[in-house]
Amino acid sequence: MKTERYARRGILDLAPYIPGKSIEEVERELGKKRWVKLASNENVLGPSPRALAAIRKELSNLHMYPEGPCPDLREALARKFSVQEENVVVSNGADNLLALVAGAFINEGEEAVMATPTFSMYPTVTRIMGGKPVEVKLSGFTHDLPSMLKRINRKTKLLFVCNPNNPTGTIVSRGELSAFLSRVPERIVVVLDEAYWDFADSPEYPKGVAYVKEGRPVIVLRTFSKVYGLAGLRVGYAIGRRDLIDCLYRVREPFPVHRLGQAGAVAALEDRAHEGKSIRMVVEGRKYLYRELAGMGLFYVPSQANFVFIDLGMDSKEALQDLLREGVIIRPGYIWGYPTFARVTVGRMEDNRRFIQALKKIIK
Repeated sequence: MKTERYARRGILDLAPYIPGKSIEEVERELGKKRWVKLASNENVLGPSPRALAAIRKELSNLHMYPEGPCPDLREALARKFSVQEENVVVSNGADNLLALVAGAFINEGEEAVMATPTFSMYPTVTRIMGGKPVEVKLSGFTHDLPSMLKRINRKTKLLFVCNPNNPTGTIVSRGELSAFLSRVPERIVVVLDEAYWDFADSPEYPKGVAYVKEGRPVIVLRTFSKVYGLAGLRVGYAIGRRDLIDCLYRVREPFPVHRLGQAGAVAALEDRAHEGKSIRMVVEGRKYLYRELAGMGLFYVPSQANFVFIDLGMDSKEALQDLLREGVIIRPGYIWGYPTFARVTVGRMEDNRRFIQALKKIIK
C-alpha cells in the first residue's frame, strides 16, 4: 500500500530537517582526527560547571518522573526577567516550543508570515498543522518588515521574526520592530525567536520581553542551548502574555523536560561567570574573523549572533568537503539558497584560527 494512505495530508511534502554534521558523523565517514566543529552554533566552551555539578547531584533521582511544570526553572526565569511565572513555559528545546505554537494557534488553511531564509522549522510546523507558510525574502540579509506587513490578510494567524536571524546573524532594530508591532492586528500572534539574543551587543537590539510586559500578543522564544552550553539537554522556554502561554500549556506534553535538564538549567542561570566568558569569546571571535576575512577580500555579513555568514567565493558543497579534509566542519549555505556562502560558528580563538588557516589553504 502507498504511504499516502496512512500519512497526515501534506506531511510527505515536508523536507526532513538536516542538522549540521556532527563529529560522530564525520568520524564514521572520514575517520578520527582532531575535528573542529563550527557547524551548529554550539558553545564550544562546553556547559556551565555549575550545571554539571547540579546534573551529577540529580543522577540518583532518575527513577522518578520530573516535575511537569518545571516549577524551579520557571521561578528562576520569572525572577530573572521580572515577569510572573504564569508568563513562562518551559519545554524540550525551542524547536519543540515552535511545534507548540503551531499546535496551539494554527488551524487548517490559516497562514503564518515569515522571512526566507530563516530557521527552517517555521514553515515545517506551520505545514504540519495544515497551515500555509507565507515567505518574504530578506532585504539586505535581514527581515523586510514592511513587505511582511503587506502579506497580512484575514487568514494570517502567526508572524515569525527570528532576531538575530539564523542564518544571517542580522537584527531588526528596536525602532523597526516597534513600528512593525504597532501595525500588526491584535488578532495575530507575533513569535520573536531570540535564540541568539545573548550575543547581540548592538544598542539598537530590542529585547522581546519588553513587548510582553506591554501586554502585546507576543511570544518570545529562548534556549539554553547557546550561551549556557546545554544543547544536549534540550531545554527551551517561552515568555508571553498569560493567555497565550496558557494555550501552549494545553498542547504541551506532560513531562517535556527531564530532571537533568531542569536541574542543569537552573544552575546555569546562576553561573554568571560562564555566561560572561561565553559572550566575550563570541564578541572577540567575531572581530578576529572580520579582520581575517576582510584581509582575504571575502564578503561577510556583520553578525549579532555566535556565527558569521560568509561568502567563500566558491561552491559551498565543495568548500564543505575541502574543509572536512582539513578537519573543520562548517554549514554550507546552499541549503538556504546561497550557493557560495557558509555559516560558521564562532569558536575559541584556536578554533577560529584553524578555520582561517584551512580556508586560506582551500581557496589557494
